Amino acid sequence: MVNDLLTRQRLILLAAAGSAAMLLSAWAFQYIGGLAPCTMCIWQRWPHAAAAVIGLPALAVAGPLLPLLGALAAATTGGIGIYHTGVERNWWQGPTTCTSGGVEGLSPQELMDQIMAAPLVQCDQVAWEMFGLSMASWNAVVSFGLAAIWILAMRKRAG
Repeated sequence: MVNDLLTRQRLILLAAAGSAAMLLSAWAFQYIGGLAPCTMCIWQRWPHAAAAVIGLPALAVAGPLLPLLGALAAATTGGIGIYHTGVERNWWQGPTTCTSGGVEGLSPQELMDQIMAAPLVQCDQVAWEMFGLSMASWNAVVSFGLAAIWILAMRKRAG
């Protein structure tokens, strides 16, 4: 039983740290590498943040619920990664809208300056790839692996 608890905790740490590492990597590509994220790239970050946060209470709380939520978060970002990959490969249409910050209190000229200074990032363009897989594809591969780790942790007895 003690061995199962240790194994469960290690699996949770691995899965939560994996999502945290994916999130940190995305920020590194953005802020160090200069690759501005598209809308779908941002979508993929939120479930990783959720999985990383779920990891802390999952270490202390017995039962399958928190590891299940971690698995769902990891699978969600993996699914978004598959969708994004399909958009990049022109398998299907992606979103036709974009997002921006608030415009309250801006003059028309300040608004135009903000629009012109914003990077144009299209979801159907591959900004970086390795071994023929884009960042979205790698996110999907790693995220589904993390979901599997969460499921293994969920199946382990915790006390």
